Amino acid sequence: MTQTSPTIRVEAFGGPDAMHLVDLPVGDPAAGEIRIRHHACGLNFIDVYQRSGVYPLPLPLSLGMEGAGVVEAVGEGVTHLKAGDRAAYASNPPGSYCALRVMPAKCVVRLPEAIDFETGAAMMLKGLTAQYLLKKTLPQGGLQAGDYVLFHAAAGGVGLIACQWARALGLQLIGTAGSDEKCALAKANGAAHTINYRSEDFVARVREITGGAGVKVVYDSIGKDTFDKSLDCLRPFGLMVVFGNASGVAPPVATGTLAAKGSLYLTRPTLFTHIATREATQAMADDLFDAVTSGKVAIRIDQRYPLKDAAQAHRDLEARKTTGCSVLLP
Repeated sequence: MTQTSPTIRVEAFGGPDAMHLVDLPVGDPAAGEIRIRHHACGLNFIDVYQRSGVYPLPLPLSLGMEGAGVVEAVGEGVTHLKAGDRAAYASNPPGSYCALRVMPAKCVVRLPEAIDFETGAAMMLKGLTAQYLLKKTLPQGGLQAGDYVLFHAAAGGVGLIACQWARALGLQLIGTAGSDEKCALAKANGAAHTINYRSEDFVARVREITGGAGVKVVYDSIGKDTFDKSLDCLRPFGLMVVFGNASGVAPPVATGTLAAKGSLYLTRPTLFTHIATREATQAMADDLFDAVTSGKVAIRIDQRYPLKDAAQAHRDLEARKTTGCSVLLP
């Protein structure tokens, strides 16, 4: 059975105006696939990278990496989901900016009844990212209660989740943001210390906060604007984690620089390596769902846009006007 779905489509890489709302046919799921009707779709900076061509993908391109809704049909071999299940996902390939889609089933999980669809759509990519950062992407010797970590963009979608989760783990999270208001938001969500990087030297402040020792790990989704100074915030054997590039791609670094600054470690992880199997996805999602349903982590949705206004959502995201999470509503 073929239906149609309003879908955001990109025919050529470019700015927000490169996105267009079109009706596309949606058929039945093949083996290993499901058809899901979205109640809400998540908005993430990776969508901007894909729309602009920073992460080039084949065109024409449907955008969006996360969503939540109800499973309408399952293909052969899909046993962990059935028609009628409430479900949520962060998954490749992109295509969640729509009302209805067919997609691989392996990264789709059942959504607990205690979590509404908007929260499910807002939390999956950002929450699973916070999970793999704080639980899997760790410095030498791991992280223990009381350890200092530096987290850039602490008032963003991933940042606010990480602030809360770090607090629950007993970590001293130092969060940076671009305004006093955003710093206050990060502090209210669990950051032990905050730094307005527009008015303060974050390297000097990190050294002051840590008594000159530096932090064990920096989690950096900003990239070009923060990378070099972030290295100077690390203690010997510290770990530099670049997991995004909101300001542009981080510059190349000579291996000798890592030696000179204290035998530092550098990694560039991605969520999709961590959720490459259904079992890994389920285990990480279970950890995230537990953090949310237990009250340790609250998912803050500060912006809601109709699907047709996806271009404005991208403009706001790129201008750093957003806080917390944003969702598109089909």
